[in-house]
Amino acid sequence: MVIKKNVASETPDDEPINDLNVKEWEITTKEEVNSKHGMSIKAELEPETFKPNLKEPSELLEADQIEKLARNLPPRTIGYPWTLAFGTSKHGMSIKTLYRAMQGQDTPVLLVIKDSDGQVFGALASEPFKVSDGFYGTGETFLFTFNPEFQVYKWTGDNMFFVKGDMDSLAFGGGSGEFGLWLDGDLYHGRSHSCKTFGNPMLSKKEDFYVQDIEVWAFE
Repeated sequence: MVIKKNVASETPDDEPINDLNVKEWEITTKEEVNSKHGMSIKAELEPETFKPNLKEPSELLEADQIEKLARNLPPRTIGYPWTLAFGTSKHGMSIKTLYRAMQGQDTPVLLVIKDSDGQVFGALASEPFKVSDGFYGTGETFLFTFNPEFQVYKWTGDNMFFVKGDMDSLAFGGGSGEFGLWLDGDLYHGRSHSCKTFGNPMLSKKEDFYVQDIEVWAFE
């Protein structure tokens, strides 16, 4: 992550400012971003902040699950209502329709999956899903599961294999030839495996799973 930051030098007032005494860009580590921004902002917020307003009810998430997820969302989403951008019960099981629903979105998006075993898990992507030649996204991206209890798996810093999409699949995380979470083009068959990007275990009960329903929430 790159944070733009002007750093004032300790040079005398009459010395001209040049590129040597002003650093325009500073590379900031994942840990520093979390501590300086996410943690400090969230520590100051009241508990009610994490009870987001959903523009329509979720068919997959209970109220306490929504609150737990809200506590882990990027700070830039706080205060914005959750908007259902895509749902298989409404839009059908098609990755083409999913990508079409993402057009015009410019916020992080929360993918919630309920599989045929009744397990709920998914991913937060730092930007809307799209067809891509390679991986995209930032360290805001994470995986989560409620199986058997709520756990969030954030970026380890080991690689930058956040999100990758094409017309045949949507994948999150990678390393050693395995995706952390993968869905096929019909949004019906999926797979979860441990991956280096997020340091996660398998999110579902079984490595291969079948999708019952999907919701994708935006924040606007």
